[in-house]
Amino acid sequence: MPLPAQHRKVLLIESDPDSRKALRVLLNKLGCEGEVAADGRQALAMVSRNDFDAVLLDLRSSALPPDEVVAGIHDIRPSLMGRVLVITGEVDDPETLDLIERHFLLQVRPSSLTNDLAGRLRALLRIAPTPSEVLY
Repeated sequence: MPLPAQHRKVLLIESDPDSRKALRVLLNKLGCEGEVAADGRQALAMVSRNDFDAVLLDLRSSALPPDEVVAGIHDIRPSLMGRVLVITGEVDDPETLDLIERHFLLQVRPSSLTNDLAGRLRALLRIAPTPSEVLY
């Protein structure tokens, strides 16, 4: 059964300030709290100190290679396995595909971010739709 979004914390790993702002607005609309890391090193430090329900990672936003960021997250908090959602337009890149498959990552393309991200986060975090979102 879906749960209310209260107390859901999502770590945003995003270097672009405008993108961070837009993602935080989306998370707020879902009733989630978004904490921001500008790069992978900062994100790993935050994961070691805090509990998160999910991670949203822009693959281009880190000084560390994405593989190191994802592996580090899973090493520090194994409970986040399957709860890392990546934003990438490189869906045909063999390295990106390997990373996604090896770490069981969910993905959203930047071109469909506004349409797909809310739905994927709702499913991932088991957030119930609001009454206005329910179609009869």
